[in-house]
Amino acid sequence: MNEKFKVLKLKQALLQNLDELKFEIMTPIQANALPLALDGDDVIAQAKTGSGKTAVFGLSILNSINISSFTTQSLIICPTRELAEQVAKEIRSLARKIKDVKILALCGGIGELHQEKSLQYGAHIIVGTPGRILKLLKKDFIKLQSIKSFILDEADRLLDMGFQSDILEIVAYLPPKRQTMLFSATFPDKILDLSKNIQTNAIEVKIDTEHKLKIIDQTFYEVKSHKDKDAALLKIINYFKPQRLIVFCKTKQFTENVAKFLNKQGICAAAINGDLDQNERTSVLIKFSNRSLSVLVATDVAARGLDIQELEAVINYDLPTDPEMYVHRIGRTGRAGKTGLAFSLFVDKGRFVIENIEKFTGKSCKIEYLDELVLDDTFTLVPPMKTMYISGGKKDKLRPGDILGALVGVAQMDPKDVGEISILNIVSFVAINKELISEAIEKLRNGKIKNRKFKVGLA
Repeated sequence: MNEKFKVLKLKQALLQNLDELKFEIMTPIQANALPLALDGDDVIAQAKTGSGKTAVFGLSILNSINISSFTTQSLIICPTRELAEQVAKEIRSLARKIKDVKILALCGGIGELHQEKSLQYGAHIIVGTPGRILKLLKKDFIKLQSIKSFILDEADRLLDMGFQSDILEIVAYLPPKRQTMLFSATFPDKILDLSKNIQTNAIEVKIDTEHKLKIIDQTFYEVKSHKDKDAALLKIINYFKPQRLIVFCKTKQFTENVAKFLNKQGICAAAINGDLDQNERTSVLIKFSNRSLSVLVATDVAARGLDIQELEAVINYDLPTDPEMYVHRIGRTGRAGKTGLAFSLFVDKGRFVIENIEKFTGKSCKIEYLDELVLDDTFTLVPPMKTMYISGGKKDKLRPGDILGALVGVAQMDPKDVGEISILNIVSFVAINKELISEAIEKLRNGKIKNRKFKVGLA
């Protein structure tokens, strides 16, 4: 298709910014859904993380926003804090050339008092999680009478996580005349039912997933029983040696068990599931993002909304019964034109799942034998970085440059040994070359950042 953004009826400021961001050719979801969104149509679109969907609703919102009216004109609901913050960040990037636009992220895990104070000054666009949005609505801190557009991002996961009643309660606060857009990786019946309840004459947009599978090398391995999966998983990681991967399990307990097993084998892994509190979840995701952690062991719900770059492999410890979910899982690898690896373990009674995947994708599945994989006895999977925490963040006006400056100046580090710097509200995390982390912590404890002392330690 290769359609360019400049063919759309976008404000000049948005087009100029897209040009500076090197956004020229639209992705399939953008080319199909953005013209509809700009026309004000209700849209229900099948779009996965990493598809460019945020630009669809982000550009549509920004194109029609009235900056002089300091009322909330758009509300975006996301299933998790990470996704909400990521969406807010992307829309801010798209809005760089629009002066005085205020975008506010409202999620659990952050003090309500701070959010209530921010709302007193108004916000043009609010991005948040259902629980926190509803709480602030009931306390009358959010006013939605001027809403022009309402967006549900990752709508299927919002329902999977039990937010349907919250969503319908939020909708009751919205004006009946509005644009409503739903973005969902899958289209189960419950999504279509929700669409009928909250949308008017919604136009459905579905993007063929086949292009994703062309650059993913998929292999299935049969195991005799579930108890043989740990050894099979270890063999796959040992033989193919992916440096960053996600292992999908069907239950929270399995994620914990598998992560514990991998760590005992010298493979740096962590579980992510619904039992983690917000701080624990944030810490795990930051470590995986900044290469302080090699393996993420996750349930589908917990991994939802994660847009992880350069993921070398996905392993299905447990195959999902829904073939569309299988495609969504493995679609996290093989991005940016690189070939990804997808491995799946199954027991004999699970062959029907493979048959369903073959029917859904129109491709035959490659089944191979674990006996053919030869173990490397010297193999370990240790990430190149470790993470340092600093007891200061956005509230302390800390910026990445301040922290990097202190590491170079006070800790006398080479900038190439400093990785990703993540600054949150009251704490910051920094990836450091694992060989130098202890020395860096020691020197920063005895030094200052922006002429201030902060607590520093290993995260």
